[in-house]
Amino acid sequence: MAGASPEFLAKYAMEAVPRYTSYPPATHFHAGVGLADWADWMSRQAPAPQTSIYVHIPFCKTMCWYCGCHTTIPNRHDRIARYLDALDHDICRRAALAPADARVCHIHFGGGSPDMLRPAEFIAIMNRIRTRFTVEPDAEIAVELDPRGVTPDLCAAVAEAGVTRASLGVQDLSEAVQALIHRIQPRATVEAAADMLRVAGIRAINMDMMYGLPGQTCDGVTATARALTDMGADRVSVFGYAHVPWFKKHQRAIPEDRLPGASERFDQMMAAANALAEGGYEAIGFDHFARPQDPLARAARDGGLRRNFQGYTTDPSDLLIGLGASAISECAQGYVQTETDPVRYAERVSSGQDMLVRGVARTPDDYATGLRLADLLCRFALPLSPDDDLDALADMIADGLVRRMGDQLTVTAAGKPYVRNLAARLDPAFRVAAQQHSVAV
Repeated sequence: MAGASPEFLAKYAMEAVPRYTSYPPATHFHAGVGLADWADWMSRQAPAPQTSIYVHIPFCKTMCWYCGCHTTIPNRHDRIARYLDALDHDICRRAALAPADARVCHIHFGGGSPDMLRPAEFIAIMNRIRTRFTVEPDAEIAVELDPRGVTPDLCAAVAEAGVTRASLGVQDLSEAVQALIHRIQPRATVEAAADMLRVAGIRAINMDMMYGLPGQTCDGVTATARALTDMGADRVSVFGYAHVPWFKKHQRAIPEDRLPGASERFDQMMAAANALAEGGYEAIGFDHFARPQDPLARAARDGGLRRNFQGYTTDPSDLLIGLGASAISECAQGYVQTETDPVRYAERVSSGQDMLVRGVARTPDDYATGLRLADLLCRFALPLSPDDDLDALADMIADGLVRRMGDQLTVTAAGKPYVRNLAARLDPAFRVAAQQHSVAV
């Protein structure tokens, strides 16, 4: 049983469990944590902390109906310009609070879609970051891009700014599915975007795809995965669509009668994984894939794989500074999140108010638990702790998803899709709560 292939098990696939990109999860954030807490935490950092910076650009040209991100559609560019003015002030304020000897080894631009920026605006942000922070010469600088917004001028600008890796959102290449999710994006558009980036000198290209979207089939998911292989993606992330129309109102435009059922979602997930394996990719964790020579695959083999808000990563930082609306910052002492609404964020920053509006402090036990669960999600193995509730693990052991040998737990091949379920059973603070977490598969 331990070597069996994964099968659909509704009991686990339909469980709502955290993704554990943070610990405690973001559902624990509250309004009692803010700028004063962050300033105090920064005064208690270890010398010369390795630091990561996340920059959020909360704008898109059109709204994709599946989207779960914090983003908005600006009707004029001056809305973006006002936001960027506030972001500039935010960079300066947060740099002043950061340890003076912090060394930035990773920068990530997310969204929304950073391709909404004009080329000069992107360069200006990077120049400000380099002015206010010490950025290591070999820092990885990554940017998420909508292929439909990629132009030669933008590629030249991000290359000039030092970007080393780009991530293209693909999701699905079926015309019928694209119509149902309001994202018309032919394969040729994605290919052209990847080619423009490579011509500009950005050779490392990630691509994202999804399963569980309306109208998707296993054949269609397989075709998309094979297309990304053909396009030479270095890494592929495969995410399950989370239908949360009570949280993201635009998802009400998704025809619910076209959504695949739970077993169909599982089959689509496995179809993508099988197609990528056939294309020469190595599975990284439970939802990432990378070519064997990619640093992410090497990190998985060498024990250096990490997990943060971007999912699986090689980022070694223990201090994360999130800049822009909705961005989350992290240190050993806790998390803080900025105001999520771009207009209110800009008003708070421009008027000198506290732009950090929620978060959670974490105890040393929280920090240790977070490291432990992240280790499980990266290595699929974990030493048992005396505090672990073995009764809570009994069902997964009996079902052949987890194997216990002495004081060591190992996730079997059949159990890998359900590793989040195991993490939840090992999380002493986890409680089942409706409409808080996505389903496991």
